Amino acid sequence: MILSRKSLSGISANNLQTPPENLFQLPEKVLQFGTGVLLRGLPDYFIDKANKQGVFNGRVVVIKSTSQGGTDAFAQQDNLFTQCIRGLEGETKIEENIINASISRVLSAREQWNEILQCAANPDMEIVISNTTEVGITLVKEDKIDSHPPVSFPGKLLAFLYRRFKAFNGDSAKGMIIVPTELIVDNGKKLKAIVLELARLNAVEPAFIKWLESANHFCNSLVDRIVPGKLPAAEQEKFQQEFQYNDDLMIMSESYSLWAIEAKDEKVKEKLSFYKTDPGVVIAPDINKFRELKLRLLNGTHTLTCALAHLAGCITVKEAMDDEAVSAYVASLMINEIAPAIVSSNLSLNEAKTFAERVRDRFRNPFIEHKWLSISVQYSSKMKMRNVPILLQHYNRNETVPQLMALGFAAYILFMNCSKMGEKFVGSARGIEYAIQDDHAGWFAERNDISGDELVHAVLSDTQFLEHDLKRLPGFAEAVADNYKQLSSGEVKQAIKNCLSENVVATR
Repeated sequence: MILSRKSLSGISANNLQTPPENLFQLPEKVLQFGTGVLLRGLPDYFIDKANKQGVFNGRVVVIKSTSQGGTDAFAQQDNLFTQCIRGLEGETKIEENIINASISRVLSAREQWNEILQCAANPDMEIVISNTTEVGITLVKEDKIDSHPPVSFPGKLLAFLYRRFKAFNGDSAKGMIIVPTELIVDNGKKLKAIVLELARLNAVEPAFIKWLESANHFCNSLVDRIVPGKLPAAEQEKFQQEFQYNDDLMIMSESYSLWAIEAKDEKVKEKLSFYKTDPGVVIAPDINKFRELKLRLLNGTHTLTCALAHLAGCITVKEAMDDEAVSAYVASLMINEIAPAIVSSNLSLNEAKTFAERVRDRFRNPFIEHKWLSISVQYSSKMKMRNVPILLQHYNRNETVPQLMALGFAAYILFMNCSKMGEKFVGSARGIEYAIQDDHAGWFAERNDISGDELVHAVLSDTQFLEHDLKRLPGFAEAVADNYKQLSSGEVKQAIKNCLSENVVATR
């Protein structure tokens, strides 16, 4: 049996949430650019949850812009899909199964552009959501809003807004709330600037420019949820046997969820009413606190631990959390070094520590296989963006060396100490070769014949790449060099234990 509106009456189980019939009659209120798993696993999840509680009461029209795949799977299943939530909260395993009915239609931008533009005349339509990857929010100067369809996402959005402006004669009450979820800082602000520039390049009338700026709200937002795709094959087979239906659109997600939306206008908050049904949706005048928590404690910890865990023989994040030494390193790194370094007037130490505990639960999730080698892609840029600022913030507040950060930097340098083989860069640990996918790998390959101390000093003083001379930080280069020497000898677990015993952070 295939999941569909018709088959819902034959689907019943204790651990499966199904949608009531009235949800299919709700008006279309959201235009969503993208069919990907993140949008379905986060914004569409919140909307569906609110609909089932009678709060938001609106459905989503999804626009498929890419040429890959079609809309047939959605049509066959009446746009229903199952979301399997799997995770840990403390020692409690979370396993939820939800049939999501938030999507009303999936339209192809290439083949159904006129139908998409017709949505602009719908008075119930209020919100635009997007996830077109970071490349999607770019200016294509040649893009024309009268194309069918325009080439870029900003071009498509502009064409939709222009049609809406015309449909409602410039009524300021009919502006849209636009919430991009692409993973770039100030995504709403950047999207608005591109749309405005594109509007001027298309020589639209000044009245529309004014309406675009004043009647529409472009909100910065931050999303955080791991949505790896379908359940693993064995789990999927077990699911089908238990619930007796097939779902080609099934997705799996972790239990943790965050959608932080930056908005100061109460009218925006009122229209985004789905926030009322889940604490994972946060609407605030400033969301930098949430970005700092995610970037430093989640992403930064991943990056500082990555090489160390790999050198210790751990393949996945879960394996690292099952290892006593690496797990202790992760916990101490977050609580004793990163959390105190990111505290500010808007972010308390208690908030940082609470977030760190949630991160540990996420790392321990037995349902998600997250490989360290996957995390190591573009390792150098991640270290620069995520961890150099933490290191500098630590030294602004402390006189002592952050021993665990020093160990993380040493492991990174050892991991990146590679050779060029053909067109690839290859490193080696425990006698096993691994591929390095990093735009900075060539720099390391050119220096793979120098001593450990020389390499450490060369990396830390590379101001052209890092934009800071980390050798000038008191005691840091020496600590990194000492750790590099011990890690090079293969004493990874002992190096971790030594650092944990020395990890005393003295706050000025």
